[in-house]
Amino acid sequence: MGLPNHPMREYFHIRWSDAGHTIQSRFFHEASSLTIGKILFTGGDGYDTCATTEFYYPSAGKWTAGTNMKDCRWYHTSTLLKNGNVLIAAGYIDDPEYDKNVTYVLKGAELFNSTTGSWTRTGSLNYERHSHTASILSNGKVLVVGGAACGFLNSAELYDPSTGNWSITNSMNWTRAWHTATTLNNGKILVTGGMSDGVLALKTVELYDPLTEKWKNVSSMIYSRRGHTATLLTNGKVLVIGGEDDTDYSLSSAELFDPSTETWTMTGSMINERAKHTASLLKNGNVLVAGGGTGGGVFPGMGPVNTSGIYDPSTGRWTSTNNMHYTRTWHTASVLENGNVLVVGGNEDDDTSAYTPELYNSSTNTYVRIKDGYERN
Repeated sequence: MGLPNHPMREYFHIRWSDAGHTIQSRFFHEASSLTIGKILFTGGDGYDTCATTEFYYPSAGKWTAGTNMKDCRWYHTSTLLKNGNVLIAAGYIDDPEYDKNVTYVLKGAELFNSTTGSWTRTGSLNYERHSHTASILSNGKVLVVGGAACGFLNSAELYDPSTGNWSITNSMNWTRAWHTATTLNNGKILVTGGMSDGVLALKTVELYDPLTEKWKNVSSMIYSRRGHTATLLTNGKVLVIGGEDDTDYSLSSAELFDPSTETWTMTGSMINERAKHTASLLKNGNVLVAGGGTGGGVFPGMGPVNTSGIYDPSTGRWTSTNNMHYTRTWHTASVLENGNVLVVGGNEDDDTSAYTPELYNSSTNTYVRIKDGYERN
């Protein structure tokens, strides 16, 4: 059977390698690349993993366990601060027995000290939330937006690392969760899509100006989307990919936001539809898309895939790559200093969480077996 003929799609081989094993299986987790040359993984809904942390050392290809967080959490956010520490905010826990003083949805926050490796509590948010976004601003503050608790939220708040306190800022025009928030080159925050009350997927878009703390409605996307990705390209535009629409179907379409005109245009569609995937900006300016699901539905176990692809902004074309070893959705992808991409965790097609990460080699496009050992503390 021949390959499909599409004017915006091409095919070549990009290969994946195993990257050892994580100490814990996890999905709905977070990953932050630290300034000290390692990657911090936090929480997630796996097998008793939701308070655990671990590190990956790219130079050695090793995993080590970290100190547990103060609270069990998933659907949280993890933000690298300008001082090198990491802010963990809010999230969800499916069993309040982990801590008698918390509810299902959290508003607590904690800090990881990258020098000492320890966790300390910091000021709590004003609202419980999960499935929100957190964006670092040019002034060093962190903007947390939307999410869900008893219902969907339009509230936004700011974390000040100098005081450890949260303050309310102006609310969005729309309630939303499972949306995206992208920091533009002009410092503004672009928020797209998501899910809202009575709406499976939104196409609305708004901009937050940190100088005025005000929100502005801009042109809507061409397609309604939730569980999509939004990637800032080197040309300053934002590439929005995939997701699920308001009929609960996964999308293959992609579109571009131009901050200079605040308008959207279509670009080449992916070869495979997907949602809850990852999109990573490579060192050469291309975008690697990996995994995701095709079955529809917000929660895991909905048709995870192992396909991946490359988007070239200079041509607007997608290139098919070799498949990953494992199907996965709700995973993370981290771009390493050498340009490779580490894909970790996710929900597999048998509704279990993945132990085995994979490494995309951006220079050789070959399978290179990474040493299959890991350290346990």
